[in-house]
Amino acid sequence: MPAFSPTALTWYGILALLVAVVYQQGPAAILDKVLPDTGLFIKIIQNAFSDTHCYVSITTLDSNLPHAECFSVAGGKFTRVFLDDTSFAVIKEKRTGHVIPGLWDGHGHLLQYGELLDSVDLFGAANMDEVKSKIVEYKRNHEEAGTKEQWLRGVGWDQAKFKGKWPVASDLEINKEFKDQYVMLDRIDVHCVWVSNKVLSLLPSPLPKVEGGEIPAKGVFCDNAMDIVMKYYPKPSNQRKAKFVKDAIWELNKVGVVGMHDAGVLPEDIKLYQELVKDEDWSLRVYAMLECETRNTFCPTDASKFSERNGKLDVQSVKLFADGALGSWGSAMIEPYNDKKSSTGSLLINATALTKLTQQWARAGYQVNIHAIGDLANKLAVEAFTAAYPLLCPDLTPKECQAKHRFRIEHAQIIHPETLRIMADIGIIPSIQPTHATSDMHYAESRLGHKRMEEEAYLMRSLLPLRPILGSDFPVEPANPFAGIYAAVTRRSPQTGLDANGGTTGFIPGETITLEDALEGFTRNAAHGAFSEGRVGSIEKGAWADWVVLDESIETIGEEEIRKLTVKETWIGGKQVYHRAGPIPMPYRMFEGPGDFRKKNVEEP
Repeated sequence: MPAFSPTALTWYGILALLVAVVYQQGPAAILDKVLPDTGLFIKIIQNAFSDTHCYVSITTLDSNLPHAECFSVAGGKFTRVFLDDTSFAVIKEKRTGHVIPGLWDGHGHLLQYGELLDSVDLFGAANMDEVKSKIVEYKRNHEEAGTKEQWLRGVGWDQAKFKGKWPVASDLEINKEFKDQYVMLDRIDVHCVWVSNKVLSLLPSPLPKVEGGEIPAKGVFCDNAMDIVMKYYPKPSNQRKAKFVKDAIWELNKVGVVGMHDAGVLPEDIKLYQELVKDEDWSLRVYAMLECETRNTFCPTDASKFSERNGKLDVQSVKLFADGALGSWGSAMIEPYNDKKSSTGSLLINATALTKLTQQWARAGYQVNIHAIGDLANKLAVEAFTAAYPLLCPDLTPKECQAKHRFRIEHAQIIHPETLRIMADIGIIPSIQPTHATSDMHYAESRLGHKRMEEEAYLMRSLLPLRPILGSDFPVEPANPFAGIYAAVTRRSPQTGLDANGGTTGFIPGETITLEDALEGFTRNAAHGAFSEGRVGSIEKGAWADWVVLDESIETIGEEEIRKLTVKETWIGGKQVYHRAGPIPMPYRMFEGPGDFRKKNVEEP
């Protein structure tokens, strides 16, 4: 018997289907009822030749059709999105799953996240003893860590948990074995590192003074001072980095993340990405911001703009740094800190240099994204942008020039009212992380004072006209976007469901946003901030076929259920990249045309 190709079998199937219809209805009925209704006829033909998926509900975030029931996919893109008016009710009743567009994290760190997964997780450690216990446990299971060639790494400590006192190098000499260990632990905001005495022995003596950096205790280096340590840090091999990246991608797919803005990628790592993206295991879309090997410099020859045809990797932006972080008193403030009157924080670059770099990178064709947390840093970032507009667009208004270049402020955490007015007038894009607000709410008033906190800090609703991009800043915060959505909608902790006072009012509740606004921030606004609108962030014809399947509709569940949501399936480019462990129900799809009939199920191990 001759072998039949899937295509041939499909045509035989279509023919059999047509014969059955004609037999049941009669030729006259077909001619009278089907052919005159050309719309119905076209829909039947489209369904016959498409890979079409139908669900209980589909939230598209496309204003032309906000809600749908089915979509068709070909070549990795949506070819049709529609309400199903051809299926019988009994078929619709058997469908499962509620779909939203694939989620984007507007600010994260892919390689660092993967490295965290292979490091000591200190997030949530309540005191020094708990930190030490976690380190010892990690070392027990990773004997290779702690050598001069492979330091023991970790992230997540907070001096606030040590009765407000900075840790010191000798604290890491936990027992006799640890006297010889090379240990480097990142603070919760990754703006400080805490190292062991063995690491200190590698550094120059006396330690140099670094502008924009601080050494608050023996063994702790903050902001630019971290460079003193990083010169001696043995970088992981490309093989280990590749593992970090793949591990991170898997974890992101599990929580419904199909794309991310990678906020600071070194030239050597961009080259690694360009190799790894060729692998089918690369199931993530990455909009990478170039960061020079020497921070806050101009290095256009070290890496070039790049765009992968399959939409998986895009390099056309650069990240600059204006200041440090609030938790370590490093964010640059106009007025002194409320709980540290002698300090206004740290500028990591002066205003003149920041303005010059902004102009250099923008002239080289890059989108410029500036890390700014304190109100002084945000002010200088806005001034750097406004100084660039006349040079870049002499015939355009600042607002028109901004619309063309889409400059961004990463974090935009504490904004003086006058700075906010200028941002609003011009349209400067804020990229914010809702869970930073709920993580910082316990000490924000102590740092800023009540008036400044209420007027300037952790704005969200006030930024809505600027189409804010939402993200997490993983691994600083959990990568789960539903935690960010919950924090944005309620201004309460996704872990506890409570605010800083143990209640349910929320932190600065006047800045809450709606569920629709939060979804836009993790989808369409992220697309806009990466020049990708119409291609990602929504379910519409011509966009990449990225979607997430949930058990329940996120639009109808209660607020408290948002933080408990788990992803059932994640799809990228029409390919399933994650399926939650458990029984896999038969998918109720409309007729799948020529192609791969045996879909590969991707399950959590």
